Amino acid sequence: MQTLRVELGERAYPIHIGERLLSDARLVTPHLDLPKVAIVTNTTVAALYLQQLSEALRAQGVEVISIVLEDGERYKDWATLNLIYDALLERHCDRKTTLIALGGGVVGDLAGFAAATYMRGIPFIQIPTTLLAQVDSSIGGKTGINHPLGKNMIGAFYQPRLVLADTTVLASLPPRELSAGLAEVIKHGLIRDDGFVAWLEQNVEKLLACDAQALAHAVRRCCEIKAAVVAEDERETGVRALLNFGHTFGHAIESGLGYGKWLHGEAVAAGMVMAADLSRRMGFIAQTDLDRVVALLKRARLPTAPPDIAPARMLELMALDKKTEGGKLRFVLLDRIGAASIRAEVPAGLLQQALAISAG
Repeated sequence: MQTLRVELGERAYPIHIGERLLSDARLVTPHLDLPKVAIVTNTTVAALYLQQLSEALRAQGVEVISIVLEDGERYKDWATLNLIYDALLERHCDRKTTLIALGGGVVGDLAGFAAATYMRGIPFIQIPTTLLAQVDSSIGGKTGINHPLGKNMIGAFYQPRLVLADTTVLASLPPRELSAGLAEVIKHGLIRDDGFVAWLEQNVEKLLACDAQALAHAVRRCCEIKAAVVAEDERETGVRALLNFGHTFGHAIESGLGYGKWLHGEAVAAGMVMAADLSRRMGFIAQTDLDRVVALLKRARLPTAPPDIAPARMLELMALDKKTEGGKLRFVLLDRIGAASIRAEVPAGLLQQALAISAG
């Protein structure tokens, strides 16, 4: 097991990364106020891992409540959030009951927002079961739900007490889900570490084959990058916005298609190509850099062109992006492979060209 820390003063917390951690409840119990937890998961993950985690906790004398939700991005809404509140109230959960998110990004975001708001805040632990959640969404305290007009527009910053990333569970992911997680892995390298991008170019097939050593390295490096960024800028007033590379375009794709049609990582992959293309048009990177981005995403079995959404509709959806300030869109663009910056002055004509990338 490897352990990192997200350094946030009195709210600092560990990230444990390793194999077969799900059965070791001794990693969890030090972070509980009372020996009582509510596990929030979904129907897919529950069938695979809920019993294993519950039995491990009960063996340590912990009372376990299970809250099983429907699986899918389309359920990341108020109605599903209320199901969590209902269960917590019906089981008389108080402020010292710890809520555990067992699942991917949707479960983590929903459970985290429930923890942030139930009785004005209860303890929260992330046990991510997808690659995307292990390398990105479980770290940093972003929680929330979707609104029909925009993704993740309602939520709160609320840090977990622990992130437990059991890399063994990644072998059970469907290939499409694994590739979606690789989009966020690639993103971390593109914005922060050109050496990691080079490593990914050499090892992407190993990751797709769920090679244990390759996955462990990728998860650890992404966690290192994200933990450092979050420690520097917890509430996204500056450098943390760089982690949204590809997301301004990607969130618009998800909203425009309808939540769940494309996986989050698939939309981010196409969004990263659009952002890299805009970076090239503005003279920040060369065509060879854009070609590297596209080639790596293709090898990860990810889309490299947007779906058929009219540029005008994309602009309308992008206007709701959380990085918009004073009605002006701000973009995360590449300065080079391994470095990015936030740009507000983007010529409208170049943006239109980037939005018009053909799916062919």
